[in-house]
Amino acid sequence: MADSESIAASSQMDNQDDPLNEYSSEEIDGMVKELLTGNEVIENETLMFVKYLKRVDPNVTGAPFAVPVPSQSSHDTRVMRKRSRSKGSGVDKHLKLTAEQKCDIAQREIEELREDIAKLKEDSEKKMDSFKAIIEEADLRFSELKKSSYEFERDIVKGSVNTRINRVIAEKVTRYFEDKQRARDTLIEKLRLKNSTLKVQKKKLHLQLKQKEEMGEVLHEVDFQQLKIENSQYLEKIDERNQDLLRLKLMSGNTQQVLNSYKKKLQTLTLESDRLHSEITSRNDLLGKIDTETETVEAERAKAEEVNRKLRQQLDDFRVPEVVEYVQEKADLYEMNKTVKSWERKVEIAEVFHFWNLKHR
Repeated sequence: MADSESIAASSQMDNQDDPLNEYSSEEIDGMVKELLTGNEVIENETLMFVKYLKRVDPNVTGAPFAVPVPSQSSHDTRVMRKRSRSKGSGVDKHLKLTAEQKCDIAQREIEELREDIAKLKEDSEKKMDSFKAIIEEADLRFSELKKSSYEFERDIVKGSVNTRINRVIAEKVTRYFEDKQRARDTLIEKLRLKNSTLKVQKKKLHLQLKQKEEMGEVLHEVDFQQLKIENSQYLEKIDERNQDLLRLKLMSGNTQQVLNSYKKKLQTLTLESDRLHSEITSRNDLLGKIDTETETVEAERAKAEEVNRKLRQQLDDFRVPEVVEYVQEKADLYEMNKTVKSWERKVEIAEVFHFWNLKHR
């Protein structure tokens, strides 16, 4: 009972001493919002101060002002609240920073943030340039691979096939790869010479820079900014030249394709021309023979026409005899043939007799 009476008495005293009883609920809500806003500002200031301390003194690992709050009973809490009201003002005077110190810390943090942003921007630009170079190299490599694939398809897969056995000729494949290897070795040698030349130029530039530093002609930030601007302009020009070079390479590839197609057409037309030339020669020989035969036929035709003319003349001059005369002529012819046969028989007998006489002499 005594404890309950003491607790009730203390609660009545707290209600009487609590200053919040003088305010309404809306005013208390406004005060709570103001306190929350003030706490956020103080929290941001504390985080900035901790970052500043960590940068100044790296041994600092956390907020130096974090004070643990032990668990207490409600009665002890009320007693500590009353005591803190009397001591709070004295502690705040020793822990709070002045406005000038806060501005100094904020200014230094802003400078650090600017430096970090500049470093991040520079690193990002370097990474972007590196990625752009990698992409350009990949594009060039892809175009070279595409060109090599097309040339291999044109020269080996289609151009080196033996039509008789329908297989690729091994000698042409070997010669193709040997040519590619020689071209690659030549390119490596050119790049090696270019690399050595660039190393010599780099060494000369380092020596010039060292001489300028020794003579006191060190470049300032403005000069570096000017050099960055010029470098960006030259990079843009190099990018444009690379684009032009890539476009010219594509044009060269297309021109090479058109040239190869025209070469194939020229080869086909050359073969056709040779065939037509041989055919024209054979036709000319045949035409000469036909002309000779034509001349011979013309001569024979002239002779035949002459004979025909004479026969026609004889036919025109021919006179048909009378019937009696014809019969008489026919009878005379018969008698003459009979006489001729008789005389031929007599001649044969005389020859036999003459031959016999000569033999028996």
